[in-house]
This record gives sequence, structure tokens and C-alpha cells, in this order.
Amino acid sequence: MHPDLGTVSMFFFPFWFLLLLLAPLWLMLIYFNLIATSFAALGLSPEAAFWLLVAVVLGSAVNIPIWRERVVQPGRARRLGFLLFYSEPPVVSERVLAVNLGGAVIPVLLALYLLQRAPLGPSLAGAAVMTVLAKALARPIYGRGIAMPLLLPPLAAAVLGIMLGGQNAAPVAYVSGVLGTLVGADLLNLGRIRTLGAQVVSIGGAGVRDGIFLVGMVAALIPAL
Repeated sequence: MHPDLGTVSMFFFPFWFLLLLLAPLWLMLIYFNLIATSFAALGLSPEAAFWLLVAVVLGSAVNIPIWRERVVQPGRARRLGFLLFYSEPPVVSERVLAVNLGGAVIPVLLALYLLQRAPLGPSLAGAAVMTVLAKALARPIYGRGIAMPLLLPPLAAAVLGIMLGGQNAAPVAYVSGVLGTLVGADLLNLGRIRTLGAQVVSIGGAGVRDGIFLVGMVAALIPAL
């Protein structure tokens, strides 16, 4: 007897549908595992590196407010006719300065942890060079915040780590890249908050966060190179 082709096709349809549905999750898990293994080269266990990566990804959506300012824009008088006027009410809003959990808090804590393995002098020297570079590259974008090129911070941090760190190139690169980028791109531009026109300005936010994440990726790959 030959199997019913209709029954076979009905069996394979849910199978392929389920496979296509789970494929992105499977690829994401492989991606997370590869990145976690790379971060383990910085001296973390694979398990700690994996959960650190999860915390960074999830924490990138969390902004911790550290300063608030009430902004009042005065109303304007408008003419309704030859003699009639009316005044628009003032607009009250709030300007918030925050710290991004995944883009600033967790990377800084990891950098401070790695300072136990990295030589202090080369790490601070690399951070100083990265601060100058990040300050020169950072650009304020009205309505959004501070932005900078994506690939230059991790590449510059890797070069500084190799030049200054020797056998400790990976932790020196990470410490230099994270601290230098945050100080140069964000902290030294805090005076521009009022000119950015953004209601929320986040240290380690969208304009800098991806570059800091790549700093960790590139620094972790240095031992393999």
C-alpha cells in the first residue's frame, strides 16, 4: 500500500513551519554562545561571560535617571484680527540625564574588575588617548544626543591594547576603550545637553553603546590574533 500523499504533506508542513519558527532562536543562541566564548578570553568563565552578555543586551533598554530639569517654554501672543489677541499657554516639559545600564554601568564595572589583571599605567594611558580620540570624534545630533563612528573606538582600543598591554593586551584594550569612550564622548559633552533638544540624554546610550559593545568584542578576540 502506498501512503496517502495528503497525510504526508500535512505531516511535513508543521515540521518545516516549526523549523522556520525556531531557526532564528537557534541562530541567536549560537551567536550568544560565540560572543560569550570570546568574552571568556578576558578572564571570565563561559557561564559568567554568557550572563554578562545577556545583562548587557537587556540592560541596554534600561536608563537610570540621575538628574532632572523642568523646562518651561513661555507662551506666545498671536493675533486673531485687527484688535484681538490671544496668548498661548506656556509649555512645561522635563529634561532628563540618565545612565544606560547596558551601555555604561555594566561595562564600567567590568572594566574596574579587569583592572585587577591589567597593568594600571598602560590602562590609564590608553584610556587617556581614547578620551582625546572619542572627544574629537563625538558629534552632537539635535533631538537624539551624542553620536560617534561605530568601528573606530574598538579598532583604536585594540591597537592601544596591543601597543601598551603586551601579554595583557585584551584587558588593557577593554579598559581603555570603555573608559575613554564614555569619558570623551559622553561626560565631556554634558555641557551640550541644553542644546541637543532631546528630552532624555543617556550616558552610554544609543549613540555610544554599540561602539562600547564592539570594544568588548574586539578586545576579547585579541588573544586569538
